Amino acid sequence: MLKLFRRGEQQRADSPTPYTPTHLIDLNNVVKAYYTPVGDFIALRGVDLKIGRGEFVAVIGKSGSGKTTLINMITGIDKPTSGEINIGGMAVHTLREGPMAEWRGRNVGVIFQFFQLLPMLSCIENIMLPMDFCNLYTPRERKERAMHLLEQVGLEEHAFKLPSEISGGQQQRVAIARALANDPPILVADEPTGNLDSRTAVTIFGLFEELVNQGKTILMVTHDQDLAKRVSRTVIIADGEIIDEYLARTFTAIQEKKLIEATRKLEPQTFNPGQIIINQGEHPDNFYIITKGYAEVLLQEPDGQQIVVARLQHGQYFGEISLLRGGTRIATVRASLDSGVEVVTLDKESFEELVGESAVTREELDRVAGQRTSETESKKNGSNSNQ
Repeated sequence: MLKLFRRGEQQRADSPTPYTPTHLIDLNNVVKAYYTPVGDFIALRGVDLKIGRGEFVAVIGKSGSGKTTLINMITGIDKPTSGEINIGGMAVHTLREGPMAEWRGRNVGVIFQFFQLLPMLSCIENIMLPMDFCNLYTPRERKERAMHLLEQVGLEEHAFKLPSEISGGQQQRVAIARALANDPPILVADEPTGNLDSRTAVTIFGLFEELVNQGKTILMVTHDQDLAKRVSRTVIIADGEIIDEYLARTFTAIQEKKLIEATRKLEPQTFNPGQIIINQGEHPDNFYIITKGYAEVLLQEPDGQQIVVARLQHGQYFGEISLLRGGTRIATVRASLDSGVEVVTLDKESFEELVGESAVTREELDRVAGQRTSETESKKNGSNSNQ
C-alpha cells in the first residue's frame, strides 16, 4: 500500500524533514521563470494554492495561462524558481531528481492527454511498470493488481493486447489504471478528455467521480467548461496568477486582468458560530463572498428581537445592497450558529471599480439586490402582521 512519509519516521539522508500538513497540497508564493536568450518569461507569478484531501479540482485557463506549468510544479516534473510546494507533509521543492522520481512514483498518478502508453508493452505490462519501478508488491501481486485495475476500468478482456489494438478511449482507461497502480492519494490529469469524443469523455469523467468518492484527490486540467462545472472546485489561472473562483462567478462579465487585480485585494476572514459580520444600520465598507459554511441574514423588529430572513451558503454573497444604493446596511448578517463561516472580502473602492467595469455586472447585482430587498420587506411585513 501507498505510504506517505510522516513526522518521526526514518527518512532518506537526502530527504528534508516534513512539516505537519493542514492541506494535502499547499503551494506558497510559487514563482516559475524561464530564462532564454530571446528574453525571460514568467509562467507563474506568486501562486498560492491549497487543496484538501478528496477534492475534485478543475484547472482552467486559456492557452499559455500557466495551467500545465502549475501541474508540473505539483507533480514535481519541474521545480519552482522560488516559493514552497508541500504535498502530504513533504517539501517537494527541495527534493533532488532521484528522490523526486521515487516520491512521485508513490504519491502522484499522472494521466496525459495522449495516454503515453509504451507501445511495445501490453496493457497489463504498462500498468505493472510503475509497481516495478517503485519496487512495490511481489511479481505475482503486481500482475494480480494490474488485472484488478483493468477490471475496475472495464478492460480485463484487453489485458494482453498492445495499445495500438484498442481504441483511444480504451487507451485512456488503461492510462488511468496505470496511474492508480501504486495507489497514490493524488491523480493529476492534463487534458485527459481533450483527445476523445464527447461520449467517451463523459465516461472517463464518470470514472474520475467514482475515484473521488473512494477518497482520491484529483486535479484535472481541462478546456471543457461543461465538465469543469461538475467538479467540486475550480481553479482559474490567467497570466500565471490564480483568479478567485467565487469572484469570477460573481463578476462573470469582468475581464481577467481586472479579476486578477481584484483577487490580489481579497482578504480572507473566518467568523465563529454566531459571530456578527455586519450590523444593520452600519455604513458599508466591504463586499463579502462566502467560501465555506453558512451565514444568516437577520432583521431587527420593533420590539428589539431579531428574525432570520435568509440563510446563505458558499458561493453566495452579501453586503452589495448598501454599496450599490447608498445608505446604511438594511440587515444584520452573522455566522451560522452551527457551522461558522469563512468569507473573502473586497473593500468598497475595489467593489465599485469592478461594478463600474461592466453594465451587465451592475444590472445583475442590482437585480439580486432588488430581489433580496423585496423578500426582506415581505418577511418583515409578515412578521409584523403576526404580532
